[in-house]
Amino acid sequence: MRSFIRTLLAAALLSASIAQAAVQVGGVDFQPELGAQKGMLALNGAGLRTRVGFKVYAMGLYLRAPLTDAAAIIGDKGEKRIRIVLTRDLEAKQFGDALLTGLEKNHEPDELAALKPATDALIGALAAVGEVASGTEILLDQLANGATRLVVNGQQQGHDIADVKFYPALLRIWLGVRPADHDLRDALLRQSK
Repeated sequence: MRSFIRTLLAAALLSASIAQAAVQVGGVDFQPELGAQKGMLALNGAGLRTRVGFKVYAMGLYLRAPLTDAAAIIGDKGEKRIRIVLTRDLEAKQFGDALLTGLEKNHEPDELAALKPATDALIGALAAVGEVASGTEILLDQLANGATRLVVNGQQQGHDIADVKFYPALLRIWLGVRPADHDLRDALLRQSK
């Protein structure tokens, strides 16, 4: 009986350690949980952004609780984190231009006009970074107050962007009707084909 209990205990501990293991995507580890201003965020999903057959970046989406519905994630007002790790060298401006294209694909002109001050602030902060080499970590956080914060390699870039409609707009780049990459969208939502 003791042997059976030990075996069950060992299996439970192994299962718990596997559940807490990092998820690896494109050679990048994504921890199962991260600390936030007001608690912990859990990895909702992670995937790889490719373009014309080339790996561009690995991305993880962290939420307060797992969700598989894009509209629910976009509409959730709680803290979130997008973690992007580049898998190739880029100019920060190229990355900013890709974000702008994603915003344009998923918003009407009047919505884009309303987001312009926030968009300009983010694009400006990215452009100031200069070149971003493979391995560069870019964090886009939705803070508890709804503001958006950009952090590159552990350093905040620019000021927090106060517009509470901006982070949901950013999420639409990857989770919207016309996502940057359909496979990445499915991975972030943990949806299989």
